Amino acid sequence: MRPECSLVSPHAGGAGLRNKLAIGYSVTRDAAIEPPAPRGPVSVRALTAPTRREIEELAEIFEQYRADYGQAPDAARSATWLERNLKSSRFRAFVAADQSQSIGFAITMEVPASLRLGHFWQIRDLFVLPHQRRLGVGRALLDSLRTAAVAAGAVRLVLQTENDNEPALRLYADSGYTPVEGYRSLTLPLSPDSPGS
Repeated sequence: MRPECSLVSPHAGGAGLRNKLAIGYSVTRDAAIEPPAPRGPVSVRALTAPTRREIEELAEIFEQYRADYGQAPDAARSATWLERNLKSSRFRAFVAADQSQSIGFAITMEVPASLRLGHFWQIRDLFVLPHQRRLGVGRALLDSLRTAAVAAGAVRLVLQTENDNEPALRLYADSGYTPVEGYRSLTLPLSPDSPGS
């Protein structure tokens, strides 16, 4: 299991954060990869009522994300899982595209903020294709998430990453996120094949 570090956006007050779920995502990992020259502006769109094709496109890049974490490929199951969670509004997905090709995504959940009698958004997953990293795609996704969370009345954005994911930690710090001190992530696996996920 990788160690984790919690972060919270300072723009909505991090004090009083009580409940955090273990999550993982990868913004960048391979510092040696040379990024391609930017081809144009990156656009980010929320999948509010995704078509089957949009879900399949998201599933393609989602499979690459899962592979980064050592998961066996299962495109059909991923597409079904994404469709079920998107259509039930269990989470929201945002897709970054360059010239209409998906190059990154972020998945968020709305979580009750009981002490504030409101809600916050938890960034569950954030991924950018390796050859598109260090080109501003992660920042574009984070900016879009912040704008959408503010519009939805969220009191804060929260996320977690591994302690050794230095590129992601730099991106988050540069985007205004600050560490949350005094809390520890805990997990209780409920099935034998999911130790801590």
